[in-house]
Amino acid sequence: MALRAVKPMIRSLLLSYTLSALLLALLAFALYRLRLEEGIVNLLIFAVYFAACAGGGLAAGKSMGKRRFFWGFLSGLLYFLVLFAVSRLLNQGVPLDLKRSSYVLGLCVLGGAFGGILS
Repeated sequence: MALRAVKPMIRSLLLSYTLSALLLALLAFALYRLRLEEGIVNLLIFAVYFAACAGGGLAAGKSMGKRRFFWGFLSGLLYFLVLFAVSRLLNQGVPLDLKRSSYVLGLCVLGGAFGGILS
């Protein structure tokens, strides 16, 4: 069972990160053109996390067929863990913002689970 899930989970993560990159590029363009305030930008970044994880959860749920909520949840969790690990590697020495990290974790797993439910 676990080996059967590796390929779909990798595909869902690739989809999530591709969607993330596209949405962040759109956000950067909007930031450049509209001169958005920092609070709005932070809110939109959280929305990008949720949408990207929902897309990945949708893909994971569709490809696995059963227990779609679980596979979506797992997809969102893996998205966060990879994002967190890369962020920690790139920002060595910078103190960890636990409050923001916990918000992002919550958004990622909720988005993934939501996508799994929709699949």
